Amino acid sequence: MNMNMDWYRIFWHTAKLGNLTRAAQELHITQPSVSYAIKQLEAQLEVKLFDRLSKGVKLTSEGMEVFKYVEKSFTTLQSGEDRLQKLKELSAGELRIGASGPIIKHFVLPLLDTYHAEYPEVRIRLSQGKTSDIRERLKTGQIDVGIVHFPFADHELTVQHLANIQDCFVVGHAYQHLSQKPLTAHELSNLPLLLLSEGSSTRKYVDQWFSSQGIQADADMELSSMDMLIELAGRGYGAAFVTQSFVKQELAEGKLFQLHTKEPISPRAVGFAARRDSTLSIAATRFTELLQ
Repeated sequence: MNMNMDWYRIFWHTAKLGNLTRAAQELHITQPSVSYAIKQLEAQLEVKLFDRLSKGVKLTSEGMEVFKYVEKSFTTLQSGEDRLQKLKELSAGELRIGASGPIIKHFVLPLLDTYHAEYPEVRIRLSQGKTSDIRERLKTGQIDVGIVHFPFADHELTVQHLANIQDCFVVGHAYQHLSQKPLTAHELSNLPLLLLSEGSSTRKYVDQWFSSQGIQADADMELSSMDMLIELAGRGYGAAFVTQSFVKQELAEGKLFQLHTKEPISPRAVGFAARRDSTLSIAATRFTELLQ
């Protein structure tokens, strides 16, 4: 049986108002159109839905049974439309993003503060992980947007460049004297090295930098938190490989000192990734606009 939603909508309004003319006025159609739709619906259902009265209509017992279900259906549809309107206005919805810890603290959080202040009713789901973890969460639909380090390529995902970042080695007062002249990779490798754990994009990058100069560098301390690397470097435990902008304040205040290298450390890029075959939610789209 084919369902004609217009017939049911006209039936619903007529049943509520008990009058064909008033239903026509509310629906902005003619009274004959209302009468025709009800007749067609009665023919399709093979039951009489209304008794015609001198001053209107009233539901038959079968019509009342149909009305109960139609009322539920249209109430549900109205709730759906109301929910959609809230999503469009960003007075509801969900933003699911993923990034590494350092990127979250120094890059994502300032933007999230702006976003949350403007759209406080949008629920923010933030997950931390390595770039490889973010890739998998994107592909399995666990998050909408991932902030990732380049190089990053996957045929299932799209990636847009956001910013370039510069990495560097920093030390505390115990090794301050080494900041006076450029150091070779070999000289750096002889220092206690404080590096992010293996598998992270930052660790892979510094390992490649050493390797390009024929050095196999070993980490004295491996941590999953760049904040902890910064803390330990400041306490004199060695040289930490960190993103320069993340230690801007410590460098300015003289709590940390940047070590200069004879072989330059090239800038890296950060971007945001999303699934190629999926349309971003309105909430996620607004966040990517802030990112850009």
